[in-house]
Amino acid sequence: MNKAATTGVLLTLSLSLLAGCGSGGDQAGTGGSAGGDKGKASDKVKLSLWHNFTGDDLRAKTMRGIMEQYKKDHPNVELDIQGIPPDGYRARLKTVAAANEMPDLFVMWPGVMTKEFAGGDLLQPINPLLDSKADWKNGFLPSSFDDFTLNGNIYAAPMGLSPTSILYYNKAMFDKHNVKPPKTWDDMMSLVETFKKQKITPIALGNKAAWLAQSSILSSLADRVTGTEWFLNAAEQKGAKFTDPEFVQALTYLQQLGKAGAFQDGFNSIDNTQMEQMFAQGKAAMMIDGGWALTNLAANASKEVLDGMDVTVLPSVPNGKGDPNSLAGVVGTGLGMSKKTSGASKEAAYELIYAMSGPAAQKATLESNQLVSYKVDLDTSKVSSLFAKVHNMVGTVKRTPVYDGRLSSAAADVVNNGLQELLMGAKPEDIAKKIQDAQAKSVGAK
Repeated sequence: MNKAATTGVLLTLSLSLLAGCGSGGDQAGTGGSAGGDKGKASDKVKLSLWHNFTGDDLRAKTMRGIMEQYKKDHPNVELDIQGIPPDGYRARLKTVAAANEMPDLFVMWPGVMTKEFAGGDLLQPINPLLDSKADWKNGFLPSSFDDFTLNGNIYAAPMGLSPTSILYYNKAMFDKHNVKPPKTWDDMMSLVETFKKQKITPIALGNKAAWLAQSSILSSLADRVTGTEWFLNAAEQKGAKFTDPEFVQALTYLQQLGKAGAFQDGFNSIDNTQMEQMFAQGKAAMMIDGGWALTNLAANASKEVLDGMDVTVLPSVPNGKGDPNSLAGVVGTGLGMSKKTSGASKEAAYELIYAMSGPAAQKATLESNQLVSYKVDLDTSKVSSLFAKVHNMVGTVKRTPVYDGRLSSAAADVVNNGLQELLMGAKPEDIAKKIQDAQAKSVGAK
């Protein structure tokens, strides 16, 4: 890629950051090893790593444990670790990307982030590492590398699997009020009315960081309405637009939930962790969240509480074009490597990537109540009953795209902010136009 093109991509990343919610406002520190550390194996090697495994959930503790073990096993590696809370992580990563100051290794999302970073000449592929460990490479589930791949180059190995739109419900509460999980949209609206009458919040929502309504609700709900092919065409701006009636209808369904009082007051002022706590404490009958909630719930809820929870998919909608037996989702994050990392630093980076996403790490991740896209037998005695239910469900449903995994960063930010406005009363048609304009601009469509 020539210098002008690189500059253009970096500018796009910078502008998309400014267009977002502004989370994680601190400027990031120094980047990675520019030239690597060449020399003897006993020489000190510098390596920087950014991650977002900062919570108290089992998965975060597992990943931090792997990092600490790596440090013990590699005393010659001076590992500079920066743990950044999830809500601010993407914004800080985009900041250093715009300045071309990437750390050596960093947690990176599949799809559009990989595409933009690789297009900006910020990444280097890990094909040599994968090819050197064929058994590991072949242990991943089909299509696991697709969204980390560009022009035959693979830029990360997934460290998990993330269905984003699981409908969690309090089975004990449902039984008490003699209701069942919703199969149709009418069922859902009836449940909202039933629980409202009992002064119970129907659906907990924590949309402070703005991405949750998009990733966990709209991505799956809109697919029910439009079908997957329509969304992929709209993302490419080829024969479909976000101002089309079917997408406006999807926004209308989401707003209908808001207007019916499905969510608690102040849903835009709490985050997803607080939402999960609210649900676990029995203060809401349902929540719509990703697989990441499982490790948080396993760490913070009692066995009795977990045994009283169950899961299903979002309900079907009238005349929907999508498959209702589906979950929006992506393969999990992986470790990207800076284009600048070389020499001994690169070799150390390869070893850390393998430590954090190799077979042993995949098994430990699964047993920390986090789904993986790797072939590992599940020992149900090591996980919560709720996790086992989700693990079984994921194996029986279709996976559909998540909006921010396919749209440009700039357009995804417009969706996130637009859904906050939508749930506060903005017109669906107006939000649809904002999204259409942003995605059309990003792909250069007229």
